[in-house]
Amino acid sequence: MADRPRDLAERMARRRRLGGKPGEAAGDGYLRETFTLPRPAARERAEAFFARYPKAGYMSAVETWRELPGGDIEFTMRRLPSAD
Repeated sequence: MADRPRDLAERMARRRRLGGKPGEAAGDGYLRETFTLPRPAARERAEAFFARYPKAGYMSAVETWRELPGGDIEFTMRRLPSAD
């Protein structure tokens, strides 16, 4: 247990720096996939992702997205590795 808030912050920062498995952020347990696709294909890919990994079972979400200058959409999908 942390004695001070600073101890907790340092422990969390250390865990973040250590990293996790490929496709996984440091210690949070989520798997992430990043895609860059034209808008219609991006929508289809996200719908397929949610069909394969339902939000209720995998806590799936579009974590980040942005429109690139050429009109493509870059987005990151996240999910838990397995559903219980």
